[in-house]
Parts: sequence; structure tokens; C-alpha cells
Amino acid sequence: MSYSPYQASSVTHTRLRDPKHVCDISGMCAICTGDCIGPCEIGLSAIRGTEALYPYASDRNQFASEKIYPVDFSHFNINGRVFGVEGSPFDRYEATFPKVDISSYFGLVNPVDISSPVILPAMAKLAWKEYYTGAALSGIPVVIGEAVITKDPGLVVENGRVKSSPLLQEMVDTYRRFYRGKGDIVLQANADDERLGVLEYAIEELGFTSVELKLGQAAKGIQGMGNIPDREKAVHLKHLGYIITPDPEDPKVIENFSKGIGPVFLRVDSLPLWTPEYLTQRIEELRNAGAQRVCLKTGPFDPRDIETILKIASQSHIDLVTLDGAGGGTGHSPVKMMNEWGMPTVTLEVIVHRILEKFEREGIPLPPVAIAGGFASEDQVFKGLALGAPYVSLIAIGRSAMAAATVGRQVGLALKNGKLPEMYSSYGCTVEEVFADYRLLKGEYGSETDKIPTGAIGLYSYMNRISTGLKQLMALNRKFSLSHITREDIIPLTSAAADMTGLPTYIDILKG
Repeated sequence: MSYSPYQASSVTHTRLRDPKHVCDISGMCAICTGDCIGPCEIGLSAIRGTEALYPYASDRNQFASEKIYPVDFSHFNINGRVFGVEGSPFDRYEATFPKVDISSYFGLVNPVDISSPVILPAMAKLAWKEYYTGAALSGIPVVIGEAVITKDPGLVVENGRVKSSPLLQEMVDTYRRFYRGKGDIVLQANADDERLGVLEYAIEELGFTSVELKLGQAAKGIQGMGNIPDREKAVHLKHLGYIITPDPEDPKVIENFSKGIGPVFLRVDSLPLWTPEYLTQRIEELRNAGAQRVCLKTGPFDPRDIETILKIASQSHIDLVTLDGAGGGTGHSPVKMMNEWGMPTVTLEVIVHRILEKFEREGIPLPPVAIAGGFASEDQVFKGLALGAPYVSLIAIGRSAMAAATVGRQVGLALKNGKLPEMYSSYGCTVEEVFADYRLLKGEYGSETDKIPTGAIGLYSYMNRISTGLKQLMALNRKFSLSHITREDIIPLTSAAADMTGLPTYIDILKG
């Protein structure tokens, strides 16, 4: 059995001619006919070359791995108990799921309250206005993704440093408009952002109090990149210090480009060639510049690298380390990298747990940790918290949160245009009637509620469902606050999950 998808995917807009008869090893049709025009990935590659490496229409969509990993969170069930209560008085009116406390905090040095143990990881495309607004409504932290300034037509750079970024200003203003004291908006920076002084600009001019350094490309091992069809744009980015290939100022390249000869221009982001010593110094510089919370974002790299990152985080009192497992969503990575690179989330979390367990034995201070990588429902959030307990404090929900924001926006547009789908029209014909949680927002924001975009209401409603569902699962397990969740609260269902995690199965518990 192959765990990898076949040579066709909706991610690349391809299909197999004969999906019922496939060679498991290659992923090709068992019979490749001589008259096939190639709607599969091999056929697309024959027509479009290197374009076939990447997802389809990445500016309008988001993507995730299709690989079937040997172990994921479906291989665990949540344990349940009949006797006892933890984190609540032994009282039927108190020990009830609406009173489960899932409030938490974000930040180690200067903590801020948050409504639930969730962070929305880096995004800077699609329905970003709704994504950031929805986070503010939900009282949870949200991260602006790397390389935002490359999308800013109003960007001003002087002497190699950002002087003004209207787009970044708009993003932070979007969050702050409906902010009510819980959560924060975090700006992420990659190596090129660092070179241009993006974080200093954001802290000193825009009032950001939380920033994040991105080590590598998180769940993606590749450098960020993007085609640039316009030579003038390519020259502009080259002058900003970005790697542009081929050189848009090479006379021969200019001549060939005008004739339609040679490759299109490609912007390639720099790999962060940082050292532990540099990172330690840089973290201190950001705090001196005014950052109240400094975070790190990384992915499923070699376990030795993960241990080094966590050690740096410990020594520098980092406020949050987010580790992103393979298999989650991404914006624009090669498809095979999403499927075939790095550790799946469960494996990554087990490794992180073992490293932090060792730190604790050795008396090394423990950094706050969030886990990302495919989380989309309340049961997965609970399992992620339990598997990482007591070291994992937050779960990052990215792709599904953006999906909720996008759906909310599209339903709002359908309402406005009088084209609401039948599945929603049964609820009513106004925003207040269709969106059930509108009434909750109205109690908080009053007349301002009408100004909240429907996409943000969609994200808020989705997060309300996640939070309520988490409370129900915790109450079922007699756990009425987050601190009482332990690894005993999940049980592996397969030998692979038991072997990887070291957790006892139901049979092992009975024997014990």
C-alpha cells in the first residue's frame, strides 16, 4: 500500500484517466494509452513544465497534503470517566460544560489573556481582513504572515530599510478596530523582512507589541518564491535586495525576455542563515526596540534542530514557539514538498514532548509551545493538548479558520446579491437571521455589529463552535480547566500510535 497520493490531485487540477486501475508504486494508470492527452500530473508537466510543481491558482486557494500518514490524531480516542471532578466544585450546578474554563494566556514575559487555547497562525492572503477581524472578535492571537511588504504597492524603502508600508498599517488597523482586550496581533518576519528592518518599523511606527521570527519555512522546507511576469517589477524587487532569477538587468536577459525567450522572472526568498548566537542577540534587540512578546515559528525539521531551537527559546525566554507539522495547510509550496517532506504532526509533537521532558529533568526552563499542522475540529484540539501535556499550551488552527472566514464572506455576498443557497435560506434572509452567533456579537458590540464583515462573523462562529465543543469533551472527561488535561486523557487505538507515543491502550489500562 502506498501512503502517497496518485499522479493526480485537485491541488494541481489534474486527474487520472483510469483511477480504478492504478500502479501503486508509481501512482500512474496501470495502462498508459498511446492516445492519452495527459490530464494527470505527468501530462501537465509535459505541457507546463515546472509550473506543475506548484498548486493550482495559489492566489485564490489554499492547500494541504493529501498523503495518508501512518499515524494521525484519528488513531486516538478521548478517554471518559464516571467518577470524580477536577477543576470544579463537586456540585451538579457547577460541574457542567458551560462552566469549563478554557481561558489561557499568550506570552511568557508580558502575558496577555486569551479566550481559548488557540492561536491563528501566519496568513496574509485570501480573506485576511476577515481572518484578523475574526481573531479580534474571538479574543485570540493571530499572526500576519511573512513577506507582506512584497504585496504592498505603496511600500517605501529608504537606505535599505522600510520607511512606510500602508498595507501593513491597514492589516493592524483591521485587527484593532474590534479588539476588546484579549489576544494580540503578531507580525512574522523571514530573513528578507529582517534585512529590510520590517519588525523595527512595525514596532516603532505601527505599535506592534508581538513579533515572530520564522526559522526556515515552517512546515515547508522550501524557500518562498513567486513568478514575476513584469520585468519592471522584477527590477524593483532586485533593488530591494531580493533574489531574482534570471537577472532582470542583464542585457541578454532583457533582449530575450522582449522576444519571449527564456524563463519568466522568479523571486526567491532567502533562507535564514542564522546561528544560535545570532538569534539570541536578535531576540534581545527586538525586546530593546519595544517588543513585549517575541516568538519563534518553525516546522518538522531534524529533531536535533528542534532541540536547538527549543534550547534557544528557553535561554532567551521566548514567549511562544510554534512548531508546524507536515500535513497541514500552506500557501504556495511545491506539491510534493507538502506530501513528502518533514514529520507529520503527531510525530513532531511526540518528539517535542520528549525534548521538553528532558529539559524538565535537567532543570532547564521550559518555553511555551504551540503545535500546528492540520487541526480543524474540537476533538483534534483536545487530543493535541493532551498529547503534548503538560508542555503544549496552545493549538494553532490555520487553514480551517481561513475556510470559515471565506465561507462567511461568500454567504454575506450571496445575501447581498439575493442569491443565498437553499441550504442557508431556510434560516432567514438577513445577516442577523442566517448567522446564529450574530446575537452574541450584538451583545458585545451593539450598533457596531453591523460593521463587522460577515467573513469575520463566520470565523467567530467557527471558533465559538470549537470552544464549546472543547468544553463538552473536557466535561465528559471530568476536566474543568485546561491545567487538568493530561496524556492519560487520550488512548491509542492502533499499535502504531501506541508504539510511537508510549501511551497505554485500553487493554493495557485494564491489565495495569
